[in-house]
Amino acid sequence: MATNLTYSNFQSEVIDSDQPVLVDFWAEWCGPCKMISPILDQLSGEIEGQAKIGKVNVDEARDLAVKYNVKSIPLLLFFKNGEVKDQIVGANVTKDQLKSKLLALV
Repeated sequence: MATNLTYSNFQSEVIDSDQPVLVDFWAEWCGPCKMISPILDQLSGEIEGQAKIGKVNVDEARDLAVKYNVKSIPLLLFFKNGEVKDQIVGANVTKDQLKSKLLALV
């Protein structure tokens, strides 16, 4: 299951993580966000121990959305060693594509 990220745990869960982290910026009212959510939850189980997945609700964590310049959602950011290494905008992506991008950072 993906971790719910907030401003208070973002540093420890993402920036200081020793594993790559895929962060999903989403909102409750976003249809494509809801489409991609079960894919991310499945993927989270498959990559456990190798990488992590977290979710940022942009309505609840506006400061993070601003910090990472989120203009449209879903926005998927791939972090390694605290830095954004890759990104995908939108939900037009398969679980296998996400998995290979994430595991390429391991």
